[in-house]
Amino acid sequence: MQVTETLNEGLKRGYQITITADELDSKVNEKLTEAQPEIEMKGFRKGKVPMALLKKQFGQRVLGEAMQEAVDGAISEQLEKSGDRPAMQPEIKMEGENWKEGDDVVVSMSYEKLPEIEQPELSSISLQKMVVKADDASVEEALTGLAEQAKNFEDRADGEAAENGDQVTMDFVGRVDGEAFEGGAAEDFPLELGSGQFIPGFEEQLVGVKVGEEKVVEVSFPEDYQAEHLAGKAAEFTCTIKAVKAAAAAELNDELAKQFGSESLDALKTQITERLEAEYAGAARAVMKRGLLDKLDELVSFELPPTLVDAEAKQIAHQLWHEENPDVQGHDHPEIETTEEHSKLAERRVRLGLLLAELGTKNEIQVSDAEMTQAVMNQARQYPGKEREFFEFVQQNQQMQQQLRAPIFEDKVVDYIFELAQIEEIEADKDALKEAVEKLDEE
Repeated sequence: MQVTETLNEGLKRGYQITITADELDSKVNEKLTEAQPEIEMKGFRKGKVPMALLKKQFGQRVLGEAMQEAVDGAISEQLEKSGDRPAMQPEIKMEGENWKEGDDVVVSMSYEKLPEIEQPELSSISLQKMVVKADDASVEEALTGLAEQAKNFEDRADGEAAENGDQVTMDFVGRVDGEAFEGGAAEDFPLELGSGQFIPGFEEQLVGVKVGEEKVVEVSFPEDYQAEHLAGKAAEFTCTIKAVKAAAAAELNDELAKQFGSESLDALKTQITERLEAEYAGAARAVMKRGLLDKLDELVSFELPPTLVDAEAKQIAHQLWHEENPDVQGHDHPEIETTEEHSKLAERRVRLGLLLAELGTKNEIQVSDAEMTQAVMNQARQYPGKEREFFEFVQQNQQMQQQLRAPIFEDKVVDYIFELAQIEEIEADKDALKEAVEKLDEE
Protein backbone atom coordinates (compact mmCIF):
# COMPACT_ATOMS: atom_id res chain seq x y z
CA MET A 1 0.00 0.00 0.00
CA GLN A 2 1.32 3.42 -0.93
CA VAL A 3 0.00 6.60 0.71
CA THR A 4 0.61 10.10 -0.63
CA GLU A 5 -0.54 13.20 1.21
CA THR A 6 -2.44 15.53 -1.13
CA LEU A 7 -3.86 18.10 1.28
CA ASN A 8 -2.74 19.48 4.62
CA GLU A 9 -4.45 22.79 5.27
CA GLY A 10 -5.73 23.67 8.72
CA LEU A 11 -7.92 20.73 9.73
CA LYS A 12 -8.37 19.53 6.16
CA ARG A 13 -6.53 16.38 5.14
CA GLY A 14 -6.32 14.53 1.85
CA TYR A 15 -4.54 11.32 0.84
CA GLN A 16 -4.13 9.21 -2.26
CA ILE A 17 -3.99 5.53 -1.38
CA THR A 18 -2.68 2.98 -3.89
CA ILE A 19 -3.31 -0.73 -3.44
CA THR A 20 -1.19 -2.63 -5.95
CA ALA A 21 -2.60 -5.32 -8.20
CA ASP A 22 -0.30 -7.85 -6.50
CA GLU A 23 -1.69 -6.92 -3.06
CA LEU A 24 -5.24 -7.28 -4.33
CA ASP A 25 -4.48 -10.62 -6.01
CA SER A 26 -2.92 -11.85 -2.80
CA LYS A 27 -6.07 -10.86 -0.90
CA VAL A 28 -8.24 -12.79 -3.39
CA ASN A 29 -6.04 -15.89 -3.04
CA GLU A 30 -6.18 -15.57 0.75
CA LYS A 31 -10.00 -15.49 0.74
CA LEU A 32 -10.25 -18.43 -1.67
CA THR A 33 -7.74 -20.47 0.36
CA GLU A 34 -9.78 -19.76 3.47
CA ALA A 35 -12.98 -20.95 1.77
CA GLN A 36 -11.42 -23.91 -0.11
CA PRO A 37 -11.92 -26.61 2.61
CA GLU A 38 -15.72 -26.09 2.52
CA ILE A 39 -16.24 -25.91 -1.25
CA GLU A 40 -17.66 -28.85 -3.21
CA MET A 41 -17.73 -29.09 -7.03
CA LYS A 42 -18.77 -31.85 -9.38
CA GLY A 43 -15.83 -34.18 -10.03
CA PHE A 44 -13.92 -33.13 -6.91
CA ARG A 45 -14.07 -34.14 -3.29
CA LYS A 46 -14.99 -31.51 -0.70
CA GLY A 47 -11.98 -29.29 -0.09
CA LYS A 48 -10.02 -30.63 -3.07
CA VAL A 49 -11.12 -28.19 -5.79
CA PRO A 50 -7.97 -26.77 -7.50
CA MET A 51 -7.20 -23.13 -6.78
CA ALA A 52 -7.16 -22.26 -10.50
CA LEU A 53 -10.67 -23.58 -10.92
CA LEU A 54 -11.87 -21.77 -7.78
CA LYS A 55 -10.41 -18.55 -9.09
CA LYS A 56 -12.13 -18.99 -12.42
CA GLN A 57 -15.47 -19.84 -10.81
CA PHE A 58 -15.55 -17.37 -7.89
CA GLY A 59 -12.72 -14.93 -8.63
CA GLN A 60 -14.85 -12.02 -9.85
CA ARG A 61 -17.18 -12.15 -6.89
CA VAL A 62 -14.35 -12.50 -4.39
CA LEU A 63 -12.44 -9.71 -6.13
CA GLY A 64 -15.15 -7.18 -5.26
CA GLU A 65 -15.15 -8.26 -1.61
CA ALA A 66 -11.35 -8.23 -1.48
CA MET A 67 -11.22 -4.75 -3.01
CA GLN A 68 -13.70 -3.36 -0.46
CA GLU A 69 -11.85 -4.98 2.44
CA ALA A 70 -8.49 -3.76 1.13
CA VAL A 71 -9.75 -0.19 0.78
CA ASP A 72 -11.42 -0.23 4.23
CA GLY A 73 -8.26 -1.70 5.78
CA ALA A 74 -6.04 0.86 4.08
CA ILE A 75 -8.22 3.74 5.32
CA SER A 76 -8.30 2.40 8.89
CA GLU A 77 -4.53 1.86 8.84
CA GLN A 78 -3.89 5.40 7.61
CA LEU A 79 -6.20 6.96 10.22
CA GLU A 80 -4.55 4.91 12.97
CA LYS A 81 -1.10 5.91 11.73
CA SER A 82 -1.94 9.61 11.53
CA GLY A 83 -3.92 9.62 14.77
CA ASP A 84 -6.57 11.77 13.12
CA ARG A 85 -10.21 11.59 14.18
CA PRO A 86 -12.41 12.67 11.26
CA ALA A 87 -15.09 15.21 12.21
CA MET A 88 -17.45 13.51 9.76
CA GLN A 89 -17.37 10.40 7.57
CA PRO A 90 -14.34 10.68 5.22
CA GLU A 91 -15.12 11.20 1.54
CA ILE A 92 -13.76 8.25 -0.45
CA LYS A 93 -13.49 8.25 -4.23
CA MET A 94 -12.03 5.65 -6.54
CA GLU A 95 -9.81 7.23 -9.19
CA GLY A 96 -9.72 6.05 -12.79
CA GLU A 97 -12.87 5.48 -14.82
CA ASN A 98 -11.73 2.38 -16.73
CA TRP A 99 -10.33 0.19 -13.97
CA LYS A 100 -9.93 -3.45 -14.93
CA GLU A 101 -8.67 -6.57 -13.23
CA GLY A 102 -4.90 -6.47 -13.01
CA ASP A 103 -4.71 -2.70 -12.46
CA ASP A 104 -3.68 -1.03 -9.23
CA VAL A 105 -6.56 0.37 -7.13
CA VAL A 106 -6.18 4.08 -6.45
CA VAL A 107 -8.55 5.87 -4.05
CA SER A 108 -8.60 9.39 -2.69
CA MET A 109 -9.61 10.10 0.89
CA SER A 110 -10.42 13.55 2.24
CA TYR A 111 -11.80 14.72 5.59
CA GLU A 112 -11.63 17.37 8.25
CA LYS A 113 -10.04 16.15 11.43
CA LEU A 114 -11.10 17.04 14.93
CA PRO A 115 -8.82 19.65 16.52
CA GLU A 116 -6.52 19.09 19.46
CA ILE A 117 -8.31 20.40 22.54
CA GLU A 118 -6.56 21.28 25.78
CA GLN A 119 -8.59 20.81 28.96
CA PRO A 120 -9.05 24.15 30.73
CA GLU A 121 -8.34 24.47 34.44
CA LEU A 122 -11.80 23.47 35.67
CA SER A 123 -11.07 24.25 39.33
CA SER A 124 -10.58 27.92 38.41
CA ILE A 125 -14.17 28.28 37.20
CA SER A 126 -16.42 30.25 39.59
CA LEU A 127 -20.19 29.83 39.41
CA GLN A 128 -23.23 30.96 41.36
CA LYS A 129 -26.03 28.60 42.33
CA MET A 130 -29.43 30.02 43.17
CA VAL A 131 -31.05 28.31 46.17
CA VAL A 132 -34.80 28.85 46.41
CA LYS A 133 -37.03 27.60 49.23
CA ALA A 134 -40.75 27.01 48.84
CA ASP A 135 -42.55 29.72 50.81
CA ASP A 136 -45.96 29.34 52.47
CA ALA A 137 -47.68 31.36 49.76
CA SER A 138 -46.41 29.04 47.02
CA VAL A 139 -47.51 25.95 48.94
CA GLU A 140 -50.96 27.45 49.54
CA GLU A 141 -51.24 28.36 45.85
CA ALA A 142 -50.43 24.77 44.89
CA LEU A 143 -52.96 23.46 47.43
CA THR A 144 -55.64 25.74 46.00
CA GLY A 145 -54.85 24.38 42.55
CA LEU A 146 -55.30 20.81 43.78
CA ALA A 147 -58.59 21.76 45.42
CA GLU A 148 -59.71 23.23 42.10
CA GLN A 149 -58.84 19.94 40.36
CA ALA A 150 -60.87 18.05 42.95
CA LYS A 151 -63.84 20.43 42.75
CA ASN A 152 -67.37 19.14 42.99
CA PHE A 153 -70.45 20.34 41.13
CA GLU A 154 -73.63 21.02 43.10
CA ASP A 155 -77.12 21.65 41.66
CA ARG A 156 -78.06 25.28 41.31
CA ALA A 157 -81.37 26.47 42.79
CA ASP A 158 -84.52 25.82 40.72
CA GLY A 159 -84.78 28.21 37.78
CA GLU A 160 -81.23 29.51 38.20
CA ALA A 161 -79.33 30.04 34.91
CA ALA A 162 -76.00 28.48 34.01
CA GLU A 163 -72.86 30.60 34.29
CA ASN A 164 -69.44 30.19 32.77
CA GLY A 165 -67.61 27.51 34.80
CA ASP A 166 -70.81 25.62 35.60
CA GLN A 167 -71.44 22.04 34.56
CA VAL A 168 -74.41 21.47 32.28
CA THR A 169 -75.81 17.95 31.84
CA MET A 170 -77.74 17.55 28.59
CA ASP A 171 -78.98 15.40 25.72
CA PHE A 172 -78.01 16.75 22.32
CA VAL A 173 -78.37 15.95 18.62
CA GLY A 174 -76.23 17.62 15.98
CA ARG A 175 -77.33 18.18 12.36
CA VAL A 176 -75.59 19.35 9.21
CA ASP A 177 -77.85 20.43 6.32
CA GLY A 178 -80.78 19.15 8.38
CA GLU A 179 -79.36 15.62 8.67
CA ALA A 180 -78.06 14.06 11.90
CA PHE A 181 -74.43 12.90 11.58
CA GLU A 182 -72.52 10.06 13.19
CA GLY A 183 -70.96 10.97 16.53
CA GLY A 184 -73.06 14.11 16.83
CA ALA A 185 -75.46 12.93 19.55
CA ALA A 186 -75.24 11.97 23.22
CA GLU A 187 -77.41 11.56 26.32
CA ASP A 188 -76.74 12.79 29.86
CA PHE A 189 -73.52 14.42 28.68
CA PRO A 190 -71.79 16.57 31.35
CA LEU A 191 -70.08 19.66 29.89
CA GLU A 192 -68.13 22.22 31.89
CA LEU A 193 -68.78 25.60 30.29
CA GLY A 194 -65.56 27.38 29.43
CA SER A 195 -63.50 24.19 29.35
CA GLY A 196 -63.02 24.34 25.57
CA GLN A 197 -64.06 20.71 25.27
CA PHE A 198 -66.44 21.41 22.37
CA ILE A 199 -65.83 23.29 19.13
CA PRO A 200 -65.42 27.09 19.36
CA GLY A 201 -68.63 28.99 20.02
CA PHE A 202 -70.59 26.03 21.41
CA GLU A 203 -70.14 26.43 25.15
CA GLU A 204 -70.61 30.22 25.12
CA GLN A 205 -74.17 29.79 23.77
CA LEU A 206 -75.11 27.58 26.72
CA VAL A 207 -74.38 30.31 29.26
CA GLY A 208 -77.77 31.35 30.63
CA VAL A 209 -79.67 28.08 29.98
CA LYS A 210 -81.93 26.58 32.65
CA VAL A 211 -83.04 23.07 33.54
CA GLY A 212 -85.77 21.81 31.20
CA GLU A 213 -84.91 24.31 28.48
CA GLU A 214 -84.26 23.29 24.86
CA LYS A 215 -81.48 25.31 23.28
CA VAL A 216 -80.43 25.26 19.62
CA VAL A 217 -76.71 25.98 19.33
CA GLU A 218 -75.49 27.17 15.94
CA VAL A 219 -71.78 26.72 15.20
CA SER A 220 -69.40 25.98 12.32
CA PHE A 221 -66.79 23.25 12.42
CA PRO A 222 -63.20 24.54 12.03
CA GLU A 223 -61.68 24.30 8.54
CA ASP A 224 -58.99 21.94 9.90
CA TYR A 225 -61.46 19.70 11.79
CA GLN A 226 -60.22 16.10 11.95
CA ALA A 227 -63.39 14.70 10.35
CA GLU A 228 -62.98 15.97 6.80
CA HIS A 229 -66.68 15.57 5.89
CA LEU A 230 -67.56 18.03 8.67
CA ALA A 231 -64.66 20.50 8.28
CA GLY A 232 -65.91 24.03 7.65
CA LYS A 233 -69.58 22.96 7.73
CA ALA A 234 -72.31 24.89 9.57
CA ALA A 235 -74.16 22.78 12.16
CA GLU A 236 -77.08 23.00 14.58
CA PHE A 237 -77.14 21.18 17.92
CA THR A 238 -80.46 20.76 19.68
CA CYS A 239 -79.61 20.59 23.38
CA THR A 240 -82.07 19.53 26.12
CA ILE A 241 -80.82 20.77 29.48
CA LYS A 242 -81.26 18.24 32.29
CA ALA A 243 -79.11 19.71 35.07
CA VAL A 244 -77.17 22.89 35.86
CA LYS A 245 -74.51 22.63 38.55
CA ALA A 246 -72.20 25.22 40.04
CA ALA A 247 -68.56 24.42 40.79
CA ALA A 248 -67.49 24.17 44.41
CA ALA A 249 -63.82 23.82 45.23
CA ALA A 250 -62.93 20.98 47.57
CA GLU A 251 -62.09 21.91 51.16
CA LEU A 252 -58.44 21.95 52.21
CA ASN A 253 -58.50 19.07 54.69
CA ASP A 254 -57.24 15.55 55.27
CA GLU A 255 -59.87 14.12 52.93
CA LEU A 256 -58.50 16.20 50.07
CA ALA A 257 -54.98 15.04 50.93
CA LYS A 258 -56.06 11.38 50.72
CA GLN A 259 -57.38 11.96 47.19
CA PHE A 260 -53.81 12.83 46.20
CA GLY A 261 -52.15 9.91 47.98
CA SER A 262 -51.14 11.61 51.25
CA GLU A 263 -52.14 10.55 54.76
CA SER A 264 -52.97 14.05 55.97
CA LEU A 265 -53.04 17.69 54.92
CA ASP A 266 -49.70 18.30 56.66
CA ALA A 267 -48.17 15.37 54.75
CA LEU A 268 -49.55 16.78 51.50
CA LYS A 269 -48.02 20.17 52.30
CA THR A 270 -44.66 18.49 52.89
CA GLN A 271 -45.01 16.63 49.59
CA ILE A 272 -45.82 19.86 47.75
CA THR A 273 -42.89 21.65 49.38
CA GLU A 274 -40.49 18.92 48.25
CA ARG A 275 -41.90 18.95 44.71
CA LEU A 276 -41.65 22.73 44.43
CA GLU A 277 -38.09 22.80 45.71
CA ALA A 278 -37.13 20.01 43.31
CA GLU A 279 -38.56 22.13 40.46
CA TYR A 280 -36.65 25.17 41.72
CA ALA A 281 -33.44 23.12 41.94
CA GLY A 282 -33.89 21.92 38.36
CA ALA A 283 -34.41 25.46 37.12
CA ALA A 284 -31.43 26.72 39.14
CA ARG A 285 -29.27 23.99 37.63
CA ALA A 286 -30.28 25.09 34.12
CA VAL A 287 -29.27 28.67 34.97
CA MET A 288 -25.95 27.52 36.43
CA LYS A 289 -25.31 25.28 33.41
CA ARG A 290 -25.75 28.25 31.08
CA GLY A 291 -23.30 30.18 33.24
CA LEU A 292 -20.82 27.31 32.98
CA LEU A 293 -21.13 27.09 29.19
CA ASP A 294 -20.56 30.84 28.93
CA LYS A 295 -17.38 30.53 31.03
CA LEU A 296 -16.12 27.56 29.00
CA ASP A 297 -16.78 29.44 25.76
CA GLU A 298 -14.55 32.25 27.04
CA LEU A 299 -11.81 29.89 28.26
CA VAL A 300 -11.21 27.81 25.15
CA SER A 301 -10.27 28.65 21.58
CA PHE A 302 -9.42 26.19 18.82
CA GLU A 303 -9.99 25.76 15.11
CA LEU A 304 -13.39 24.35 14.21
CA PRO A 305 -14.14 21.88 11.38
CA PRO A 306 -15.99 24.00 8.77
CA THR A 307 -18.29 21.13 7.74
CA LEU A 308 -19.54 20.71 11.32
CA VAL A 309 -20.17 24.44 11.71
CA ASP A 310 -21.95 24.60 8.35
CA ALA A 311 -24.16 21.59 9.16
CA GLU A 312 -25.03 23.03 12.58
CA ALA A 313 -25.82 26.47 11.12
CA LYS A 314 -28.19 24.90 8.59
CA GLN A 315 -29.91 22.91 11.33
CA ILE A 316 -30.33 26.04 13.49
CA ALA A 317 -31.73 28.02 10.55
CA HIS A 318 -34.12 25.19 9.70
CA GLN A 319 -35.35 24.85 13.28
CA LEU A 320 -35.88 28.60 13.71
CA TRP A 321 -37.73 28.81 10.39
CA HIS A 322 -40.19 26.11 11.50
CA GLU A 323 -40.68 27.90 14.83
CA GLU A 324 -41.60 31.04 12.89
CA ASN A 325 -43.79 29.03 10.50
CA PRO A 326 -45.57 26.50 12.77
CA ASP A 327 -48.22 25.73 10.15
CA VAL A 328 -45.61 24.05 7.91
CA GLN A 329 -45.20 20.54 9.31
CA GLY A 330 -43.15 18.89 6.56
CA HIS A 331 -40.03 19.94 4.70
CA ASP A 332 -41.69 20.96 1.45
CA HIS A 333 -40.60 24.59 1.66
CA PRO A 334 -38.07 26.92 0.01
CA GLU A 335 -34.40 26.46 0.81
CA ILE A 336 -33.53 28.22 4.05
CA GLU A 337 -30.45 30.41 3.91
CA THR A 338 -28.13 30.67 6.90
CA THR A 339 -27.19 34.08 8.28
CA GLU A 340 -24.16 35.36 10.14
CA GLU A 341 -26.17 35.02 13.36
CA HIS A 342 -26.86 31.33 12.62
CA SER A 343 -23.17 30.73 11.92
CA LYS A 344 -22.06 32.50 15.10
CA LEU A 345 -24.43 30.40 17.22
CA ALA A 346 -23.31 27.28 15.35
CA GLU A 347 -19.66 28.03 16.14
CA ARG A 348 -20.48 28.28 19.85
CA ARG A 349 -22.45 25.03 19.84
CA VAL A 350 -19.79 23.11 17.91
CA ARG A 351 -16.98 24.50 20.10
CA LEU A 352 -18.76 23.59 23.33
CA GLY A 353 -19.93 20.24 21.96
CA LEU A 354 -16.38 19.22 20.99
CA LEU A 355 -15.02 20.45 24.33
CA LEU A 356 -17.57 18.53 26.41
CA ALA A 357 -17.02 15.41 24.29
CA GLU A 358 -13.27 15.69 24.83
CA LEU A 359 -13.65 16.22 28.58
CA GLY A 360 -15.97 13.22 28.79
CA THR A 361 -13.62 10.99 26.83
CA LYS A 362 -10.46 12.01 28.70
CA ASN A 363 -12.15 11.55 32.07
CA GLU A 364 -13.79 8.24 31.09
CA ILE A 365 -17.34 9.48 31.56
CA GLN A 366 -19.82 7.00 30.12
CA VAL A 367 -23.56 6.51 29.86
CA SER A 368 -24.51 3.23 31.55
CA ASP A 369 -26.94 0.68 30.16
CA ALA A 370 -29.28 1.42 33.08
CA GLU A 371 -29.29 5.14 32.25
CA MET A 372 -30.03 4.41 28.59
CA THR A 373 -32.86 2.04 29.54
CA GLN A 374 -34.38 4.70 31.77
CA ALA A 375 -34.14 7.27 28.97
CA VAL A 376 -35.87 4.92 26.54
CA MET A 377 -38.61 4.20 29.10
CA ASN A 378 -39.18 7.92 29.66
CA GLN A 379 -39.47 8.50 25.92
CA ALA A 380 -41.69 5.44 25.44
CA ARG A 381 -44.30 6.91 27.82
CA GLN A 382 -45.13 9.40 25.08
CA TYR A 383 -46.51 6.50 23.02
CA PRO A 384 -49.06 4.79 25.31
CA GLY A 385 -49.95 1.33 24.08
CA LYS A 386 -46.98 1.26 21.70
CA GLU A 387 -44.12 1.08 24.19
CA ARG A 388 -42.87 -2.28 22.90
CA GLU A 389 -42.74 -1.03 19.31
CA PHE A 390 -40.80 2.03 20.46
CA PHE A 391 -38.26 -0.12 22.34
CA GLU A 392 -37.72 -2.25 19.23
CA PHE A 393 -37.38 0.87 17.07
CA VAL A 394 -34.67 2.28 19.35
CA GLN A 395 -32.79 -1.05 19.42
CA GLN A 396 -32.60 -1.06 15.63
CA ASN A 397 -31.87 2.64 15.16
CA GLN A 398 -28.34 3.81 16.00
CA GLN A 399 -29.21 7.43 15.29
CA MET A 400 -32.10 7.36 17.77
CA GLN A 401 -29.84 5.77 20.39
CA GLN A 402 -27.35 8.59 19.91
CA GLN A 403 -30.09 11.20 20.24
CA LEU A 404 -31.10 9.71 23.59
CA ARG A 405 -27.53 9.18 24.79
CA ALA A 406 -26.17 12.65 23.89
CA PRO A 407 -28.06 14.77 26.48
CA ILE A 408 -27.36 12.23 29.24
CA PHE A 409 -23.65 12.27 28.40
CA GLU A 410 -23.59 16.08 28.31
CA ASP A 411 -25.30 16.36 31.71
CA LYS A 412 -22.84 13.87 33.23
CA VAL A 413 -19.90 15.89 31.92
CA VAL A 414 -21.48 19.10 33.24
CA ASP A 415 -21.98 17.47 36.67
CA TYR A 416 -18.31 16.39 36.60
CA ILE A 417 -17.26 19.99 36.00
CA PHE A 418 -19.59 21.23 38.76
CA GLU A 419 -17.75 18.95 41.21
CA LEU A 420 -14.43 20.63 40.37
CA ALA A 421 -15.63 24.22 39.99
CA GLN A 422 -15.99 26.78 42.78
CA ILE A 423 -19.72 27.15 43.41
CA GLU A 424 -21.18 29.90 45.59
CA GLU A 425 -24.73 29.31 46.81
CA ILE A 426 -26.94 32.40 46.77
CA GLU A 427 -30.36 32.50 48.42
CA ALA A 428 -33.03 33.82 46.07
CA ASP A 429 -36.80 33.90 45.73
CA LYS A 430 -38.85 32.21 43.01
CA ASP A 431 -39.40 35.49 41.13
CA ALA A 432 -35.66 36.05 40.76
CA LEU A 433 -35.26 32.45 39.60
CA LYS A 434 -38.12 32.83 37.13
CA GLU A 435 -36.51 35.97 35.71
CA ALA A 436 -33.17 34.15 35.33
CA VAL A 437 -34.87 31.25 33.51
CA GLU A 438 -36.71 33.62 31.18
CA LYS A 439 -33.38 35.21 30.22
CA LEU A 440 -32.18 31.80 29.05
CA ASP A 441 -34.85 31.83 26.34
CA GLU A 442 -34.03 35.37 25.31
CA GLU A 443 -30.33 34.72 24.71
